[in-house]
Amino acid sequence: MNADLLTNPMLLKRLYDEQLRPVTQRCGLTRVELDILLFLANNPSYDTARDIVHVRMLSKSQVSASLDALAARGMLRAYHSADNRKVAHLTLLPPSADAVEQGRRAQQRFQEVLRQGIAPEELRRVERTVAQMTENIRAYLGEGERK
Repeated sequence: MNADLLTNPMLLKRLYDEQLRPVTQRCGLTRVELDILLFLANNPSYDTARDIVHVRMLSKSQVSASLDALAARGMLRAYHSADNRKVAHLTLLPPSADAVEQGRRAQQRFQEVLRQGIAPEELRRVERTVAQMTENIRAYLGEGERK
């Protein structure tokens, strides 16, 4: 398979970084802090530090430090459910809204660059193919379907 996009994920990372850099600068956030805000906003069923570490493949120390910084800025808070006091769930607070909105616009621009010049039916085929590849990888690794 000779598909640079699939064999060189750094191209995707560079494009994504380029889209998010202005947001981190304007909002005074680190990249990990912005990633956490966007992750929580875009994936409401994933709301724990463990989810962030596992799904985003960030280190526990990075996540912990970033969560502390975001909480100190009033952008999120941790709470415990009545049935499980051991697990802290995370919720975004209103001061995070501007960063989330700007981050989502940057993510949208990222998607627009990727999809430029691709007909809708081609895009659907690519999405199905990538979904199948993802399913194949998860099955091989024994992970099955996620949350």
